Amino acid sequence: MKIRNIIQVLIAVSLLSSCAAPKIAYFQDLQPGDAEQVLGKQSIRIQPEDKISILVNSKDPLLVNLFNLPIISRQIGTTSNTSGNGQGISGYTVTKKGNIDFPVLGEVHVAGMTREEIASYIKKELIDRNLVKDPVVTVEFMNLTVAVLGEVAKPGRFNIDKDKFTLLDAISMAGDLTVYGKRENVLVQREENGKQVLYKVDLSSGYNLYSSPVYYLRQNDVVYVEPNTVRARQSTVNGNNVRSTSFWLSLASLLTTITVLIVK
Repeated sequence: MKIRNIIQVLIAVSLLSSCAAPKIAYFQDLQPGDAEQVLGKQSIRIQPEDKISILVNSKDPLLVNLFNLPIISRQIGTTSNTSGNGQGISGYTVTKKGNIDFPVLGEVHVAGMTREEIASYIKKELIDRNLVKDPVVTVEFMNLTVAVLGEVAKPGRFNIDKDKFTLLDAISMAGDLTVYGKRENVLVQREENGKQVLYKVDLSSGYNLYSSPVYYLRQNDVVYVEPNTVRARQSTVNGNNVRSTSFWLSLASLLTTITVLIVK
């Protein structure tokens, strides 16, 4: 009987360890009403090779056409250029030196500037040079993206659509983490000074998340969600099922059969 009891305990421990519930809650250290200060509210700043669109509007539409790139109108089998506002507008690709070639104004250094700063600068130049009296300048991102990989519902590359784009924004675009994603070990890879730097973020801690330097993402950041131990146990390598759930169930069934035979 002692052998039987020992075997039953071993089976129970094995099953419990293999089926342990993963920790999936966010912000576990915060309560409703708690407030955490975000470390540095960072807006997206333009970098070389980014692409932006710049539209100038005024009461005189003929005058502002001098400062707007042509809109590309595409139809089946044809491509034509038209002027004015609308979808398909051409964009400015920032050079390696951080400049764009803006109509009439010439080269404008935009690297390191936010959308608002670029718009304000161009508006001021147009007014100071007496080119447009009442310009309204709009700047939009065109090719700025982040990538989300690993244990998320919809991994992929996503467009940055606002000035302050957070890690939570990227995760929500990817359909949130699966139940197998490690909330306490989300990695963000970022290029800084020509080197790839890796940051670790714990989503289960609101304090850790909001104080992280990668809470606000930048263009070309890569977010990776590591799988938890439950997913690792379910995986197989070269057909080896030692760590799979089905293996443990089969082993438990075998041990139970052996126990019954010993007792009999």
